[in-house]
Amino acid sequence: MKNMTVWHKFAWPCVGAAAIAMCLVPLGVGAQSQAPSNSAPSGAARTQTTPSGTTAPATPPKSLPKAGAIPAAGAPEDPAAMDTKGTVLEEIVARVNDDVITRSDLDQSRQTLADDAHEQCPSCTDAEIQAKVKEQEPNLLRNLIDQSLLVQRAKDMDINVEADVVKRLDEIRQEYHIDTIEDLETKIDESGMDFEDYKNNLRNQLLQQQVIRQEVSSRIMVDQADVKKYYDEHQSEFQRPEQVVLREIFVSTEAKPATADAAAVPAPDVDLMRKKAQTLLDRVRAGDDFTQLAIHFSDGSTAKQGGDLGTFERGQLAKDIEDQVFKLDRNQTAEVIQTKTGFLILQVVQRYEAGQQPLDKVEDEIMNKLFEAKLEPQLRDYLKQLRQDSFVEVKPGYVDSAAVPSTQIQEVSPGSDTVKKTKTKVAHRFLIFGKKKYPSQQGT
Repeated sequence: MKNMTVWHKFAWPCVGAAAIAMCLVPLGVGAQSQAPSNSAPSGAARTQTTPSGTTAPATPPKSLPKAGAIPAAGAPEDPAAMDTKGTVLEEIVARVNDDVITRSDLDQSRQTLADDAHEQCPSCTDAEIQAKVKEQEPNLLRNLIDQSLLVQRAKDMDINVEADVVKRLDEIRQEYHIDTIEDLETKIDESGMDFEDYKNNLRNQLLQQQVIRQEVSSRIMVDQADVKKYYDEHQSEFQRPEQVVLREIFVSTEAKPATADAAAVPAPDVDLMRKKAQTLLDRVRAGDDFTQLAIHFSDGSTAKQGGDLGTFERGQLAKDIEDQVFKLDRNQTAEVIQTKTGFLILQVVQRYEAGQQPLDKVEDEIMNKLFEAKLEPQLRDYLKQLRQDSFVEVKPGYVDSAAVPSTQIQEVSPGSDTVKKTKTKVAHRFLIFGKKKYPSQQGT
């Protein structure tokens, strides 16, 4: 079973240049042929490629700043000390029609930024992580307002994603090798998050994505003439060394140590794991979807990404692996490779010969790039229109970087109906298992 201490990005993958391609670029190839990835196949030597082309030991992740360690931009130092007649349960920083956004929402979003920065740069110091968060922090409130507006718009459009919620929950259950939905619910509750809140967060993410697809991305057209024009004007981008784009399924033969959420698991029988790997390879070659098999059955760190490893040149892989994958064509799969820690199945997603790449090899990459370039400004225009058609108030001392005029709002008393809104509504990332609850989350 996979490590149960894991985050899920369920709430806001679609606003911001770096995140748009995650859920809205329609072709699925993305920028796979960009600079080589530093991700080694699971079970292979865990090394990082340095700028000089040499390798160094992978640096273990450093601890993240604790929640609240990064102060809110422009926020009062002690927001809980504002009420002179009663106790303020939540500081409301913005109202969006009948919805509210609280200080806890901002705190959790800030922690999400820190977690994301740490994932992207595991060797960064805490100071570097905080600097990355500070750079993106001005848009925190803007993004939370965007989310609220999109969810409300979805309800106005009578969009129903209940079937998709059920499907996604079942995918998560399979991904983490959990027997039943009831067992998944138990695991989520044990992590400190209410299962219904978890479902609601997932539902909101799906609603946001559906609105963007129907109202924005479906209206963006990238024609063949645009692709050809870009290719002709950017020839140097497509001069590349010999490369392969890989994805993996990894079957581990290692024992798993005990965690806060699960007992230790002894090493499985090697022969049984070899048979499992061969069965998975046979399914791939019989036509089963490699990505889905990786999501549901791979023990590798890339499982959640469908096994995507990235792009590799000659000399960046172990010799035995390189010899196998560089003789394969697109969509071909290597024989099962035994490593010190398990069995590896590698598929070539795309192959590039050295030199100028022909248009048909990079067409999807260009189309995705042009689509993304058009999507972000059109999405921001759409969100601007939603703001203009809505009632949005921002408390003095906080900033909505989308430049919606703000008016002063008052703190509410503990008995106010608006306080019933909780932080779980708009959290960016949600726990399945074992993450320590932050002080602001206790009792929710």
